[in-house]
Amino acid sequence: MDEFTRAAAKRLTTRPPYDYQQISVRPLTPVIGAEVSGIDLSRKPSEEQLAELRHAFLTHHVLVFRDQRLTPSDHKRFARCFGELRRQQRAAGDDRDPEILDIRADQDSTFVDGNDWHTDGTADAEPSLGSMLYMTEPPAIGSGGDTMFANMHLAYEMLSPTMRGFLDGLTAVHDGLAPWKGYPPPADYVVPKSEHPVVARHPDTGRRLLFVNPGFTTHIVGLSAEESRALLDLLFNLVATKPLLSCRVHWTPNTLVFWDNRCTQHHAIWDYYPHSRYGQRVTINGSRPTA
Repeated sequence: MDEFTRAAAKRLTTRPPYDYQQISVRPLTPVIGAEVSGIDLSRKPSEEQLAELRHAFLTHHVLVFRDQRLTPSDHKRFARCFGELRRQQRAAGDDRDPEILDIRADQDSTFVDGNDWHTDGTADAEPSLGSMLYMTEPPAIGSGGDTMFANMHLAYEMLSPTMRGFLDGLTAVHDGLAPWKGYPPPADYVVPKSEHPVVARHPDTGRRLLFVNPGFTTHIVGLSAEESRALLDLLFNLVATKPLLSCRVHWTPNTLVFWDNRCTQHHAIWDYYPHSRYGQRVTINGSRPTA
């Protein structure tokens, strides 16, 4: 472990203890993720519970709730505690709930959503605050289908001061066509494209974070194509090659995971073919990233 990584991890893990009274919080790793118990999400949380949940969310960035029996209304009610819900683009005549996205893979799937490191929807002018994925049917074999999450505050802090100083003034283009990898998107898909700072500040904590991802970021503004590709590859490889940055969530039936889309990347691992996996995701609106 180099000196910059060691120093960044030490800063991140020396936070003062917090005395939770309404919920129990058990960290998954020292730097990201926590399992939360002592709360039934089928009921409206109290203000005291919400205050503790918000603290845990900003501290750990990924919250895991096990053994929750939720209706779609329960799922959406809990998500609305944190903001307005995002409506999905639907084709004419599609009468499914526009605030719920089905996440499904089975033996007929040729690809699965999120099977690579990415941050959701960063091509949008205002990427989401976060999402809540409620998994009712993990793979029947009992393993596989895990999701990994990476801490992008730590990814930024692991860089040398010289590199951080260089990145602080840059912007990058995020393109909604990038995930399609040359295949035509649906005819009714409105393709977003936005320019965001390479280093953004978290809107709630003010902490810097690295805001580029291989799912949507195509190039850095003001650099040549070769320079941009080399720099983005370096930044993308931080997440792919530094296990210290991430936690791994194993899905069990009726698990809900709430992640902060503003300061994480995630990777849904497709290692369970031909078995099936099904869940429903609700997304909370966010705001434009600021440098």
